[in-house]
Amino acid sequence: MRGNMILAVDIGNTNIVIGCIEEEKIYFVERISTDISKTELEYVVGFKTLLDLYQIKMEEITGCIIASVVPPLNNIIKTAMKKLLHISPLIVGPGIKTGLNILMDNPGQVGSDLIVNAVAGLKYYGAPIIIIDMGTATTISVIDQKKHYIGGMILPGVKVSLEALVSGTSQLPRISLEAPRKLIGTNTIDCMKSGIIMGQASCLDSMIDRIWEDLGYETAVVATGGLSGCIVPHCKRTVVYDNELTLKGLGIIYRKNAEPALS
Repeated sequence: MRGNMILAVDIGNTNIVIGCIEEEKIYFVERISTDISKTELEYVVGFKTLLDLYQIKMEEITGCIIASVVPPLNNIIKTAMKKLLHISPLIVGPGIKTGLNILMDNPGQVGSDLIVNAVAGLKYYGAPIIIIDMGTATTISVIDQKKHYIGGMILPGVKVSLEALVSGTSQLPRISLEAPRKLIGTNTIDCMKSGIIMGQASCLDSMIDRIWEDLGYETAVVATGGLSGCIVPHCKRTVVYDNELTLKGLGIIYRKNAEPALS
């Protein structure tokens, strides 16, 4: 039987990302829809179904950690985890050791998801680094040569942009997020696909160039988040896609706080 497994949960505005980690091995990464109307019991059932799907037994899980940018869900998910695992989860926030030096006007305002990504980015890719997280919003975090978190940018997310485009026009249809057949579209749907996919990729390329110019040196670039896989392949700059980055960061932070000897 496996042991010392951690259940890691990242609560985002659109999706909740869930994964099971043992040391540095990640058994799965899955997403469920964020829904503030669900009860604790409904989340318990959802999480248990997911663990059953991957044949992970409750007794194999010895710890749990949660990062969240949706405060109304924090206590609901925390209580759900207690009911399911009989473990009190760690919550990423004030008082949690991260090892990250944040040089922001108000470090307490930095989202827990950005902190978690930065911790993982530093460990697995080193500094300096740009970390892009493409979710409801697209966030860009910058860590300099001295391993300081110095700031970043927040842009409208891919789906937010697409939804605004469709809802704000009378004749544009809803489309799937996939690459167009060619850059210069010859029908409405391909024109929209090119605008969204290639436009977002071009935006990232340009932001990377501007950050490098501002820093005075180049950096590694890594992207994560549910929508990065659609956009990153079309970037001209080299951007590493790491779908597990946030869960890796949660694993690192858990070990720093719950297992001091391993940190």
